[in-house]
Amino acid sequence: MILLFSNQYFYPDDYQKSIFEIDYQKLWKNGIRYLFLDVDNTLASYAEMEPGQKIIELFDEIKSLGMSMILLSNNHSERVGRFAEILGVPHIPSSRKPLKAGFKKALKKFPEASKANVWVIGDQFMTDVLGAKRMGLSVTVVDAIDRDKEKWFTKINRMMERHVLRRIAKANPDLYSQLHLDEKR
Repeated sequence: MILLFSNQYFYPDDYQKSIFEIDYQKLWKNGIRYLFLDVDNTLASYAEMEPGQKIIELFDEIKSLGMSMILLSNNHSERVGRFAEILGVPHIPSSRKPLKAGFKKALKKFPEASKANVWVIGDQFMTDVLGAKRMGLSVTVVDAIDRDKEKWFTKINRMMERHVLRRIAKANPDLYSQLHLDEKR
């Protein structure tokens, strides 16, 4: 699958250690009004059944800026729905990222959303970054919270991700360095 897409489909617009290090005020100032967020290993580890207080406070802070958010996850409805209910945001479970269908459903939830005012946040190059880029959306990739608890299919994605990171480093070392992707390894 990796060879089917050019390198640019795997180039995130930003890299941060965690969702807590993203400058949401800067995103707002740059016209971003909608955030599409992954759940597993982005907001919480697979072992956590609901968002912690720190995540709840972050979501409240982001909402106070005027941004709307949606949880866009490949996980099942029960898990993603629980997070969405507690955080007070809509959700798209079983989104099948990197396919476009889940992203399109998320865009339909916000009729005013456009490719220019949406930002995607996730932890995987093979689902979050690739899916966002296929849709023409900007994306921040963050470090996974707990790789030890990942499912077998995510571990396969991580093997492919290592290959993608090597491709980025070789094809575009300036971007690789600028985004601090060497820290992600």
